[in-house]
Amino acid sequence: MEEVLNSTIHPTCLQEPPLAIDIIKQLDVLGVAVYSVLTLMATLSLLLYLEECVFVYRNVPSPKKTTIMWVSGAAPVIATMACFGMWIPRAAMFTDMTSNSYFAVVVYKVLILLIEESGGSEAFLKRNSNKTFKITTGPCCCCCLCLPRVPVTRRLLFLLKLGALQYAILKTVLSILSIILWTNGNFDLSDLEITGTAIWINPFIGVLTIISLWPVGIVFMNINSTLKSVRIIPKYAMYQLVLVLSQLQTSVINILALDGTIACSPPLSSIANGTMISQQLMIVEMFIISLVNWSLYHRIYDPLPVDHNEIDNDLNSKAILQAPLEEHSA
Repeated sequence: MEEVLNSTIHPTCLQEPPLAIDIIKQLDVLGVAVYSVLTLMATLSLLLYLEECVFVYRNVPSPKKTTIMWVSGAAPVIATMACFGMWIPRAAMFTDMTSNSYFAVVVYKVLILLIEESGGSEAFLKRNSNKTFKITTGPCCCCCLCLPRVPVTRRLLFLLKLGALQYAILKTVLSILSIILWTNGNFDLSDLEITGTAIWINPFIGVLTIISLWPVGIVFMNINSTLKSVRIIPKYAMYQLVLVLSQLQTSVINILALDGTIACSPPLSSIANGTMISQQLMIVEMFIISLVNWSLYHRIYDPLPVDHNEIDNDLNSKAILQAPLEEHSA
């Protein structure tokens, strides 16, 4: 009975992803056109990003320009890696890990961008010294309405940075570990047994992701009204869109491929076909996001309006310092 079932399955559906030359040989006219257009989109995304980097480097002061280069580079980097994965299916493991590791750093850099758009850490603390932050935001505590508001202190800022930074570090380390285990045959996304390494590493990465998104959400929710003049809301929306498409969409497609919903398409197995669909969708989506990011970051914004509370605090502190001097002179 098993022999009969196996005989109905195309042999290539049970093999590992094909070589790049095998993909090229089986392309028809439509396939060549699709691959050419997608490659052109990925190339244009990268060229737009490089031109944007030149503009930002010349017109934006440090250290904000470095942060902007990191954040706006998420879409073109993912598109470029997806293009490599499309042409070389066996490299999908490496291209996905590279994209995910880069985006892990971007999550931290988005938090830094929010702080630097406020004038830097010192200006951020000074501007919000008399305020309290609401921490009931996603993805961790959006339903925990009983949580109290917390005062903005240097310690809070450190904890927020640490919460986002841990993902950038641990995600990269776990990605390298996954590749090492994969080369030894110990890491397989299709292995859902309790003894498999993927079933332990991937959920742990998911927990790290949720923890890192929380501090970014806290800062954005509490200061987005202050940063409207620098169009921080559409910038943050593009970051969130990259997050959903690169993480959630890819995970859904991989799950559909694992349970056989996405059919085998020789010479691609079901899993390889799902990965191919994900890479092609990613190129189109990241190309559109790259265009939007170019329009958002390829400009000089006016400085933030002066906070009157901050001026009052400065005047009060100066008055307190000058009072003893006047008494002494009298």
